[in-house]
Amino acid sequence: MLTSKQKELLLFIHQRIRETGVSPSFDEMRDALDLASKSGIHRLITALEERGFIRRLAHRARALEVIKLPESATPTAPPKGRQAFRPEVVSNGSASSKSSNSDSGSTRRFVPLYGRIAAGTEIEAIQNEVDRIPAPHDWLSDAEHYALEVRGESMINAGILDGDVVILERCDDAQTGDIIVALIDQREATLKRLRRRGGSIALEAANPDVETRIFGPDRVEIQGKLVALLRRYH
Repeated sequence: MLTSKQKELLLFIHQRIRETGVSPSFDEMRDALDLASKSGIHRLITALEERGFIRRLAHRARALEVIKLPESATPTAPPKGRQAFRPEVVSNGSASSKSSNSDSGSTRRFVPLYGRIAAGTEIEAIQNEVDRIPAPHDWLSDAEHYALEVRGESMINAGILDGDVVILERCDDAQTGDIIVALIDQREATLKRLRRRGGSIALEAANPDVETRIFGPDRVEIQGKLVALLRRYH
């Protein structure tokens, strides 16, 4: 018999793995369950592991596997109505979860590709259009969009890998938890998860080896938020 928090966490982990292919970070689990610290998440994970519902994967940071679910579980959405990031993935040019109609010219839009982004990218590197790439029309809102090629592994636990192309909606504001392109000190651009901490802005990586960076609000400008992900398999 699981407690309500144990079941809530189990369903959240299961849903996030289904959506992104990777388990959520401890910070994401803490936020999803509205807990004050990550120590509570550690206790819940240990309890779920002892009861045979999840398994920790060896030699992989914070990697979890859901072995079984409660019989009454119907995991159709993240808990508490929170909207998890759901990357749309294109493999070899075809949408993995869209109908074949999305390949027709009438349902595709072309998005400017502005080069590569990694931690510490100079802003000049993402200001010049180097190509235009097609994206299914129903992935995009009426806002302006652009694309960047990801370099590095700072967002691997969010399902964003080195060499992926991310599509972003151009905007100057975002909600805490959104993955954004942030411009730091009018000079450095980076792709990170936004966290608002009082009067400060935290730019959080999805990799335990990459440190979260915290800035005053006057030092960070939001340049766009992530809406889709394209990946090519060779």
